[in-house]
Amino acid sequence: MRNPIFNGRYTAENSEDIVVFIIGMRINKPLAIHKWAPVVKAMPGMIQELYSNKDELGFLSMESYFGLRTTAMIQYWRSMDDLLAYAHNDKHLTAWKNFNKKIGSNGAVGIYHETYQVKKGNYESIFGNMPRYGLGKALNHFPIGTGRNTARERVGS
Repeated sequence: MRNPIFNGRYTAENSEDIVVFIIGMRINKPLAIHKWAPVVKAMPGMIQELYSNKDELGFLSMESYFGLRTTAMIQYWRSMDDLLAYAHNDKHLTAWKNFNKKIGSNGAVGIYHETYQVKKGNYESIFGNMPRYGLGKALNHFPIGTGRNTARERVGS
């Protein structure tokens, strides 16, 4: 099985600083396919590059969400320096330049991102009967034992 279920309650290690990067797009003009389709098509190549070069780039993992008009990816990075270095990577810079050239501020498609630096011990997680997911996929994942049953106990542990 590719993504096995871990029965019981699990948590992710919180002994490292991490960066949580939320990035996505919103289709503002659904009929303007020629405007938003290139934005959609640019992402798979970058995602493949991230997963193929995780250790080198400092990329840990990600989850994707697709709504009717809005998409979101939650990415986990080793550091802000790694994330900012990737922002200057050829594949990303090319996609960014193409977006500005073809879309600019015409309003057909919107893009956004939010970045959070999270210090070790200042985050916690719980995964009940789940495959490795989110922080549990990005970091070490282990069963919850004595002293980690509540969120308060997991923060700072």
